[in-house]
Amino acid sequence: MDPRGMQVGRRTILQLAFAGGLAVPALSLAGCATGGGGSDSSSTAAGGSKSDKNPFGMADKSTVEAVIFNGGYGFDYVTFAAGVVQKEQAGSKVTVKPSTQIAQELQPRFVGGNPPDLIDNSGANAIGLNTIADQLEDLSDVFAAKNLEGTTIKDTLYPGVEAPGTINGKLVAINYVQTVYALWYSASLFEANGWTPPKTWDEAIQLGGKAKAQKKFLFLWGKEAATYYQTLAIASAIKEGGDEVRLALENLKPSCWSLAPVQGVLKAMETIVKNGYMKPGGGGTQFTAAQAQWSNDQAALLYPSGSWIENEMKSQTKADFKMTGAPEPSLTASAKMPYTALHSAAGEPFVVPSKAKNAAGGKEILRAMLSKEAATNFAKTKLSPTIVKGTVPEDGFGSTALKSQGAMLSGAGSDVFTWNFVDVYGMNQDQLVPWNAFLSGQIDAAGLTKQLQSITDKVANDASVKKVEVK
Repeated sequence: MDPRGMQVGRRTILQLAFAGGLAVPALSLAGCATGGGGSDSSSTAAGGSKSDKNPFGMADKSTVEAVIFNGGYGFDYVTFAAGVVQKEQAGSKVTVKPSTQIAQELQPRFVGGNPPDLIDNSGANAIGLNTIADQLEDLSDVFAAKNLEGTTIKDTLYPGVEAPGTINGKLVAINYVQTVYALWYSASLFEANGWTPPKTWDEAIQLGGKAKAQKKFLFLWGKEAATYYQTLAIASAIKEGGDEVRLALENLKPSCWSLAPVQGVLKAMETIVKNGYMKPGGGGTQFTAAQAQWSNDQAALLYPSGSWIENEMKSQTKADFKMTGAPEPSLTASAKMPYTALHSAAGEPFVVPSKAKNAAGGKEILRAMLSKEAATNFAKTKLSPTIVKGTVPEDGFGSTALKSQGAMLSGAGSDVFTWNFVDVYGMNQDQLVPWNAFLSGQIDAAGLTKQLQSITDKVANDASVKKVEVK
């Protein structure tokens, strides 16, 4: 997650919270401000003849209104798709409006019964999906429709992309961007030294010794992003222990942080800290400044992050760095999942309100966005893949980071996983404290385990917190 609570080319807390169809504490619609943009009174509802080229029955020469979160990805990619719709649906007009205050602007319109036809419900000010789920279209018909190239859309997508937008069995949101989590490194630095990314924690520790010999560190961190290492640890532990680990953490089970796979990873990290392979001072360093020490100064070899890292650090990355991602390391040879298994999940949720004047038009924009042409345009301009497979060429449009994302997703196949408990229950701020202490060497793995379990137990034992059972 973004340690600043804002979107910078990544999933936000609210987006993360809905992976797997989970409900989270809601933003109330009561007492909302009455401001916000008005809808186009000339918009029309569905009324056209349905066909493969017009699967939702969008009326001829109708108007469509889309309100798009203007965050790390901008909104021009939706404008691109809107142009495709206007070309395919001759005489129709699509208006794309940017916003950074989705909830403030659109909650009143939901209350008033005049929401836009398509919304990118994203950013720090997104609307809680569970508060409006019954006011949203079921978008399963979008995945069942044929894309502009004539192929059924669901057959063109990565596995599991329905889960983040599914609430109580209803697909209320289509999450458009495929976020990949990985260990990132400079391929040019590794090539120059004959190094390879570590596939196990033992290999990582060995690499730390090689880095130290060159007066470099294996890892570094910034204070707001200390829990990036928790993300790394959980991913590696899930690879080792499979669903037993994932479900224990998701369901806040007693002693979940003491499970053997979790402890194995934390002990390996403890060794890295004790051996001096973690750059000191991260607890007092702003996270992008720390990341620049990696991407520009090359003070450390590896950094755990999501696929937003290239775009986030593009102005602070050494020339010819060749930023590349590798899957999180495995713990043992008997891991439940292969090394190529990947922590990845779809984000950037698009919704179509049921009371929209042109819901069919909203779905038609989504169909255009899910075309190969539009998805390729997004990957090329945003250097991040969408949920549509096969849109990133082998050369990654010249981006080594994007190229490696495609390779990792391809290598993972169906071995893709994620989790949501940290964000569902808002634990991150509390967890930052022990993780900063651990990475600084102030507490050991046992101390970290005790504090993380205490944070988890506090939520689990709080009757006022609505629990989400994950299966």
